[in-house]
Amino acid sequence: MPALGFFAPRFAAETAPTIFIALAALTIVFGIGVVVVGRRRSAKVKDGGFATQVGAPTAAPAEKPAEQPAEKPSVRERLVKARLSLSGAIATALTRSSITDSTWDELEESLLRADLGVATTTRVLQPLRKLVASKTVTEPGELMTALKNEMRGQLGRVSRELRFDDSLQAPNIWLVVGVNGSGKTTTIGKLGAQQRKLGRSVLMAAGDTFRAAAGDQLQTWAQRSGAEFVRGAQGGDPSSVIFDGIARATARKIDLVLADTAGRLQNNNNLMDELSKVRRVADKGEGEVTEVLLVIDATTGQNGLNQAKQFSEATQVTGVVLTKLDGSSKGGIVFAIETELGIPIKLVGLGETIDDLVEFDADEFVDALFV
Repeated sequence: MPALGFFAPRFAAETAPTIFIALAALTIVFGIGVVVVGRRRSAKVKDGGFATQVGAPTAAPAEKPAEQPAEKPSVRERLVKARLSLSGAIATALTRSSITDSTWDELEESLLRADLGVATTTRVLQPLRKLVASKTVTEPGELMTALKNEMRGQLGRVSRELRFDDSLQAPNIWLVVGVNGSGKTTTIGKLGAQQRKLGRSVLMAAGDTFRAAAGDQLQTWAQRSGAEFVRGAQGGDPSSVIFDGIARATARKIDLVLADTAGRLQNNNNLMDELSKVRRVADKGEGEVTEVLLVIDATTGQNGLNQAKQFSEATQVTGVVLTKLDGSSKGGIVFAIETELGIPIKLVGLGETIDDLVEFDADEFVDALFV
């Protein structure tokens, strides 16, 4: 150990200059490298090798253009079946050189084929006959314009907005009625999702206790849209489910109750009695029934008119939802329902998605029926 103490200072003194020289050499080499790299970068900038100057912020990469959502088909495009059914015979009638008895026969046949019904067809054609008789209309082209105007007039200028009373201190209640298979439960699901998007709180009450899948189907829609959900026992009393739904909505200050109802065949008298009871129970609750929507499958044609008559008597229908209109050649049922029953078509189904349940536009509908 004494020897180590003796040699250590000597070793440090002899090696210190060597270490210092090595560090100095490394520093010089590093500096030369930095200069060389800098010159090469500058040369590349001058030669166009870089898009930007050294040290300048680089431009952000060009953003990919946002993909535009596919444009949805227009109402006209979706009503091709109804248009083909109506416009074929009309085109034949109105491309003649003059207006004859055959013209009227063909027009009548085309309107009946589109399912306007005898009464509505007569109402549409009668004023046109007078215009032709008085020489106000003399050409087939003029008759076409007059026919369109008359069909628009038959639908009238009624309010088609869904009734929602913001001043209520209790839930608005929308009863939804209709036969099985009309699209009733799906319509409720779409309505609930749309109302949730508007910022309203919603409760769905599964009052169709006789169809096994109805409750499960409606519960799925409620989960998707974030709505509350109430159901009863299979085969239980629909009125009690509606009553419980209204009570829960009142307690939780929910804005809107969408009530599904039983939907067995409309010629079942027990069903109509049951629906009348549902309406009475709904009226006794804390909320207020502001809509009774009848869902009709457009493909059923004149049978839909019979449904509308019976359901209206039982529940005081305030509006019609016409589903599957895009797949029907019987669009004339729209005129029959509005002119014979005075019930406005409020919504129409033109596809499978939520956005395909839309407010009915009478002018757009009539225009879409003609080539």
